[in-house]
Amino acid sequence: MPRQSMTAIATASMRKIIHVDMDAFYASVEQRDFPQYRGKPLVVGGRPDQRGAVAAASYEARQYGIHSAMPARIAQQRCPNLIFARPRFEVYKAVSQQIRAIFHRYTDLVEPLSLDEAYLDVTTNALEEPSALVLARAIKADIHSTTQLTASAGVSVNKFLAKMASGQNKPDGLTLILPEQAETFVAALPIERFHGIGYVTARKMRALGIATGADLRQRTEADLVQHFGKVGHFYYRVAQGQDDRPVNPNRIRKSLGAERSFSPDLTNLAEMTVALEGVAAEVISRLQEQRCRGYTLTLKVKYADYRQITRSRTFVAAIGAESPILPWAEEMLLTHLDCSQPVRLLGLTLSNLELVGEPICVQLSLEI
Repeated sequence: MPRQSMTAIATASMRKIIHVDMDAFYASVEQRDFPQYRGKPLVVGGRPDQRGAVAAASYEARQYGIHSAMPARIAQQRCPNLIFARPRFEVYKAVSQQIRAIFHRYTDLVEPLSLDEAYLDVTTNALEEPSALVLARAIKADIHSTTQLTASAGVSVNKFLAKMASGQNKPDGLTLILPEQAETFVAALPIERFHGIGYVTARKMRALGIATGADLRQRTEADLVQHFGKVGHFYYRVAQGQDDRPVNPNRIRKSLGAERSFSPDLTNLAEMTVALEGVAAEVISRLQEQRCRGYTLTLKVKYADYRQITRSRTFVAAIGAESPILPWAEEMLLTHLDCSQPVRLLGLTLSNLELVGEPICVQLSLEI
């Protein structure tokens, strides 16, 4: 079967998709609320003496090569004058709710990806505006006037292209990819820039001679599936400019979790139990925000020597914010903990999630 052109594929569906991505969201909120931080390199996250990591970096910090997930000690080495701000997640959540309220003024088809990122399908919209570009510009202006923060937006005919477009001209960018521009745009993208292709996969692709979208497009679907498994189908489609995934306002995440690092290490069970309570409270807060519950609870323990274990329990009834998560987590900790080793990190994750209608309370029992 001959390949269709990207223009033909894109115009066939005629969706109008906007991807909105807040610019350095956590760091920008801190710079907004604290004038002394403005124009200075700043990260949100744990300090170097707490074995922390960077959760977000301001654009001033990024000039030093600092990025999210980088260990705080390395970030400080790259920028000795770096400012470390403690995360204020309740504030970020409140600002995120303001932003989502703005989205819903324009369309009900809003798919949040995180606190600072979402897809909007504006094919049909509340303003009956035919131009998605006009709508994106208005949404950006509303966000700025309401929150004093900037957002970048990408506009195109499917989610993949809109996502790629939003990252083109950060910060405060607005990029449109028309159907007739899609083929050239995708062909020129370095493989590392593709949404859905991470560092390890990109290295594997480079080893196979796939360095750009043009190279990816030359591969058959069967070849990509052979090398990358089921996700090869996705790689094949996006290389052709295809992405028929709808914007899903009821999208549910695969898992929700939280973890904390400790300095000094935790050395007794009482300290660990208190720490685990804090982690469980954060998981419960996220479950409430996402309105979901799950069937599998996973405990993660990292010891001072960097040895790590994970242990899971699957329940016959889903557990959530209304359920006693902490007792189950404590039981797993008591069962599997190596008490002779100090602990540097504890984490909890709930997976196999489902959306919650009305909260329910159930008697839980473990599957054998």
